[in-house]
This record gives sequence, structure tokens and C-alpha cells, in this order.
Amino acid sequence: MSCFELFSRPSPYVEETGGLPIRLVTPDDLRAGKVPDTASKWARATGFSGKAGELTLLPSADGTVGGALFGLGAGDAPFVTGALARKLPEGNWRFEAGEFDACAAALGFGLGGYVFDRFRTMTGPKACLVVPEGVDGGELRRKLAGSFLARDLVNLPTNHMGPAALEDAFRRLAAHYGADVNVTAGEDLITGNFPMIHAVGRAGAEAPRLLDMRWGRKDARKVTLVGKGVCFDTGGLDIKPASSMLLMKKDMGGAANVMGLALMIMDAKLDVELRVLVPAVENSIAGNAFRPGDVLTSRKGITVQIDNTDAEGRLILADALALADEERPDLMVDMATLTGAARVALGPDVPPFYTHDDGLAASLAAACESEHDPVWRMPLYKPYDAYLGTKIADITNAPAGGFAGSITAALFLNRFVEQTASWAHFDIFAWSPKEKPHAPVGGEAQAIRALYSVISDHSG
Repeated sequence: MSCFELFSRPSPYVEETGGLPIRLVTPDDLRAGKVPDTASKWARATGFSGKAGELTLLPSADGTVGGALFGLGAGDAPFVTGALARKLPEGNWRFEAGEFDACAAALGFGLGGYVFDRFRTMTGPKACLVVPEGVDGGELRRKLAGSFLARDLVNLPTNHMGPAALEDAFRRLAAHYGADVNVTAGEDLITGNFPMIHAVGRAGAEAPRLLDMRWGRKDARKVTLVGKGVCFDTGGLDIKPASSMLLMKKDMGGAANVMGLALMIMDAKLDVELRVLVPAVENSIAGNAFRPGDVLTSRKGITVQIDNTDAEGRLILADALALADEERPDLMVDMATLTGAARVALGPDVPPFYTHDDGLAASLAAACESEHDPVWRMPLYKPYDAYLGTKIADITNAPAGGFAGSITAALFLNRFVEQTASWAHFDIFAWSPKEKPHAPVGGEAQAIRALYSVISDHSG
């Protein structure tokens, strides 16, 4: 069965021999004479220096295109090959043997070919890459499909990706891999004991809901993924300024990323018992919106004072985490576009993660290097737990003072995870604010390749 894709795209990879050669070179390669003499002369004649992203096409004896030289620069940007997908002429191409990471180069090529053309006609790349020798083409395709699914979901505006549409995408993903889905929506959230999901989403035009997917062998290692699915965030009654609302279609980026990760897990047929939970809501403004000063009782029974309605993501995650924790999974991961504080600390490209499990943290650190998927561990610093204190409820959703915002959000979520063997929280941005060789401006997959690597290593 082919990888699931939200929008149909031709594969950028071909499994065959042949193809025009691409030689990946650094400036040092040119200076050291590691490039064949004819190509070296052409490089000098055309001013090609091997800087990162630079391309020159090589002529053949009959006057047609015979190959290409592509610059790696210092060699410290593994996905710089993404530029090739947009620059090469149509046809099949292959990497010549050399000193580079063939897996990363091939994946970068695929990632760089992403085009979001749902709403306007755009010419996508037509060059294809022959899967390099020794590289698993299936792994390339599923990593690409997972990343593209996350990008597509985030890029869709909320009038095309509200809670109902997110449920539809969730169901289609599940159907593609034969997974089971259960949805609790509207007033059933109250009877089902998901009061905070209901409170956050009840003012939206579409009913709030909890999406629940199950897949895999029942007695296998239990892996549960939880993703924040706030399809749009006005900030609620503590309304955001207009400039801060411009990207709030991406506030379901946690849901998009756990769905991309679930795709990779299911497509690879990993021997795990997988559960995916996505609370899907809009944080809107209406007469029935939850208010600053309200006290909500969570699924777990912890009471939460609402000191800011714009700190809503942790509320819906809390009910979903409490449900997941009741099954005592071996590994639980939640992903959320949760705090601006995480961006201030680490910028848009490096998501912080939090865990008590030193072994998991070490595995993630290794995987982020091997997969070129940056993450950084931040501390669940226990003394900051006192910041969550409030006089009339067990905890507040928005500690005063503005200190350690990402850490206190993680500590808030930690209150709802008690029985799970290993838990990690990822505070992601899910957006690329600047164009990169492997990514246009727009929705982005973050941390899911590293997580897929860790889960793959420990499946079965």
C-alpha cells in the first residue's frame, strides 16, 4: 500500500538504474582536484565555486545536458540538496558516489520539492532522483509523506481545516492503514468527562471533539501520541492583537505532526500498539466562551483557574493526556504549538522537549543528529512548579510574572501524567518563517523524524 498523502503528488524518487549524474562538491574538492578534469574546466569557465546551493549543468558531447555539479559549501547543511528539486531540468538524475550522506541528500531532494498548490496553479518540480545505492527507498518515501502531511495540514487555512475537516483527514489517514477511529464530540464531551476540551471549544462554530485512533498489535509496546488541535486561536476573551492572529491557522501544528509521525509508524508496520489522540477545537469568542477567572474541573479532577483564555492549548491537552495516562502506555509523546516562550528561548527551528526519562532523552539526542532533525532538552525544573499555584483552585493555566513560560507549561502538563512509563512533551513551532533549500515558508514537520527513529529502534 502506498503512503497516505492528503494531496496527490508524483513521487520524486525512482527505483531504477541510469539517470544523469549529479556530482556533489565542496570548494575544497575543486581546489584538491577531486573533480574530473573536463568538469573542473567547465566549473572554472562558468564561475562555479562549489558554494552551498550553487548549480551548473554540464554539457554532453552532443550538446545536450550531460550532468550537473552542485555545491555543498562547507558540507554542514545536509538538506541543501533540496534546491536541486527546483533547479534541475526534467528527467531522472542520480548522485555520483562521493563523500556525503546519501540518505540525507536524497531526503533533502524530496523535501525541497514540496509545493502547496491547493489554491493556485503552481508549477512543481519535475526532476526525479534515482534512489541512491544502499538507501531504503521505502523509508525515504514514508519520511517524505509524513513531513508533507504535516505541512499540508498546517498550511490549510481554518475555513478548510477546522475541527470537522481535521477529523476527516484523521479518518482518511486511519482508513488508509486500517486503523480504528472513535470520536467524542459536542455535548458528549461532557458526558464522556472531557470538560476542558468542551470548555475551550464550545464557542466555536464547529463542535469541539476528541479524535481517537488505534492501530497495531494489542500486546505490543504501547505508544500513545497526543497532538494539540486548536484549528484557530483568537485568544478567546483575552483576544490576541491582529498581528498575532495571522498565523493562528497553525495552532493545530501539534496534531498535524503527530499525524505525520503516525503515518510513518503505520506505513513501516512497526510492531507497536499505537494510539493517537487529537483534541480538535477552535478557541473562539461568543456568549458561551470560557472566561478569565473561571475555574474548570479537568478529567483528572484537578481544578484549573483560568487566568488567561489564550493559554488554552494546555487545557485541551490535559484532558487528552489524562485519558491516555489511564492506559499506562510504555511511551507517550505530546506535541503542541504551546508557547511563544519556547521560540524566544530557542527560535523557530529548534523545538524544546521535556522528559523525566534520561534514556529517552539520550536516544532523542542521538536521533536528532542522525536524522538532522533538531530538538533540545529543557528541564522540568521542580521549583518552578510553585508558579502554578493559585488561591482558589489547584493550579492556574497562566502563571503571573512571565518567567519560564515554556517550562511552566510543561510542568502544567506533567500534573496530568502519573502512570505512564515514559513521557515527553514537545513545544514545537510547526512553521518555517524563512525559505530554506528543503522548505518553503509555511507549515513544517518538526521532531517527527527523530521520534520515528527512536520508536523504530524500540519497537517489538
